[in-house]
This record gives sequence, C-alpha cells and structure tokens, in this order.
Amino acid sequence: MTGDLATGILTSTTFELPGYVVERTLGMSWGLIVRSVGLTKGLTGGLHALKAGEVSQFTEVVDHARRTAMERLTDHAQQLGGNAVLGVRFDSSDIGNGLAEVVAYGTAAIVRPA
Repeated sequence: MTGDLATGILTSTTFELPGYVVERTLGMSWGLIVRSVGLTKGLTGGLHALKAGEVSQFTEVVDHARRTAMERLTDHAQQLGGNAVLGVRFDSSDIGNGLAEVVAYGTAAIVRPA
C-alpha cells in the first residue's frame, strides 16, 4: 500500500488495505498518457541500444510516463469521490510512429480506518 501525500489518495495493488475498511467501490478509475521518446533521446537511446545493457534514456521516459499515469489515476479517483484506488495495474503498448501508451487503472473506492 502506498499513499500519495499530495492528494491523500491511498493506492494498492491488492483489493484490501490493511487497517482500512472498504466502505464502497466507485468503479473503474484510470490515468492515461501517450509519450514520444523525442528526437534527442531517440538518437542517443538508439545509439546506446546498439550495445548490450540498459538504455537509460528510454528507461527515464517510461518511468516518467508511469508516474504521470499514476497521478492521473489518483486525480480520476478523486473526481469519482474516492480516497483510494484498489487493484492498481499498469499496461503499456506501442501505438506506432514512435509513440507509446501507458495506462494505470484500478478500482476507485472510499475507505476509512478500521
């Protein structure tokens, strides 16, 4: 379980939160971002990809996309009236033309301390 201190939204990959009671679920919540690597990172990352190992330029872009998707997920849960998101998952896909989609999703819920 993690909490977003800025928004007060609790997030968890499980469907239960130890120490909390789920009062009500509010439905699907998601956060979506479509990212481009960009010219500079694409060129330097492409050169680094020629050798074995991590391509830090691409890792940085994907990490930023995941963080943005999580922020949008918690924002959406708040818009639905929730203070938690349960069963958080990530998906990503290549949508062509050098673009990648990252989506974070889960079940928005209202929880209270047990």
